Amino acid sequence: MTAGDESGRALANPWALRFRRMRLPIAAAVVFAGLWALGTLAPIPALAGFALIAAAALLDHEARAPSPVVQRSNERAALHSAEAWLETVLAGLPDPVIALNRGEAVVALNGQASALAPALRRNEPISLGLRAPEVLDVIRRARASRSTQRAEFFQRVPIDRWYEVAAIPLPSPENAPAGDLVLLTFHDHTPLRRIEEMRADFIANASHELRTPLAALSGFIDTLRGPARDDAVARERFLAIMQAQASRMARLIDDLLSLSRIELNAHLRPDKDVDLVAILRQVADGLQTLANDRAVEIKITAPPSPLVVLGERDELIRVFENLVENALKYAASGKRVEIELTRLEAAGGKREARIAVQDYGPGIAPEHLPRLTERFYRVDVAESRAQGGTGLGLALVKHILNRHGGRLTIESTPGQGATFSAHLPLPGRDENPQLSLAI
Repeated sequence: MTAGDESGRALANPWALRFRRMRLPIAAAVVFAGLWALGTLAPIPALAGFALIAAAALLDHEARAPSPVVQRSNERAALHSAEAWLETVLAGLPDPVIALNRGEAVVALNGQASALAPALRRNEPISLGLRAPEVLDVIRRARASRSTQRAEFFQRVPIDRWYEVAAIPLPSPENAPAGDLVLLTFHDHTPLRRIEEMRADFIANASHELRTPLAALSGFIDTLRGPARDDAVARERFLAIMQAQASRMARLIDDLLSLSRIELNAHLRPDKDVDLVAILRQVADGLQTLANDRAVEIKITAPPSPLVVLGERDELIRVFENLVENALKYAASGKRVEIELTRLEAAGGKREARIAVQDYGPGIAPEHLPRLTERFYRVDVAESRAQGGTGLGLALVKHILNRHGGRLTIESTPGQGATFSAHLPLPGRDENPQLSLAI
């Protein structure tokens, strides 16, 4: 038996602990009693010697044993040191990680976990900062089974994201007040889920929208091979229609791929400086030929100095091209399109840029407004196809603005035109006057 085992047994038995503390005074009492019985030592010196040895033993024990206050202070210091060490370890991990004590309160977490659930606070229950029943269930299963448990959960706010959470029970240091720890690790499955959804949506949408032009091409090819083989006039007319159908398929495929790519990266916020004033002027210049063909005037109202947002330049160009091109195609009867760039105070004191594209065409009936950003939704299917539309333009606009932390609003009154407004958050607070430019 080792000294540690003997000490552990003594600490577990209170009578053994008392005997260990008093064994020196007891031995002294036996020695002095024997000397007094033999007549070697007088009673008074024997009692005095025994008292001195007993007092020395008790004082030595008190000196060795720390006071309750000191002991509690030492325990708190040890716990703080353990938590600081745990924080350092978690900070070096790439995935979100949270350490919980026996009461399911947060002991430590890294920066990635704070980004995942900003409401999490140390020494508070995880249920207050992360409202996910699947996470709470996997914690309880891990404690009950004393083994690693996994689960998946879906987070809808601020954007749709999927995670796999693993609960790993860990024994805490000996005599630690926090009790046994559970380590929660989160792995982001959002890219994989988005790839799966992108593939399923692409197959469904492509098969639906490509069926009509493919059927037309197949019919014209059969006609050119058969009855119209030697008819030059019919051949030229059919070839023109076939070219238009092929161009429509190319635009459709391009829009589908763009939409899928944007959705795949929807959880990645752009971080490049982009000047909205320059983009709007570039878009207006690029669509000037179409505006001249439709006899429509484009007017821009924008600050004279750059107005910078964080974004992807090509994606924002696609947004405003779609909005302005729609106004030129479907509202040409109004003869003018106005683009206005302004700064606004948004909710919570935040500032945003508002880019409004207003036309003066026939307008849109109220029942259509909530569905305009759905894929392949058209107010007038025949008119949309005649104009070369794919039904994906406003869906692209919505998803690009969502990725940039913005939003799209639509206002329209039948017979009085429509206004499509893109709202984008501003990183700064510079104040510039407005300048009206006519293009």
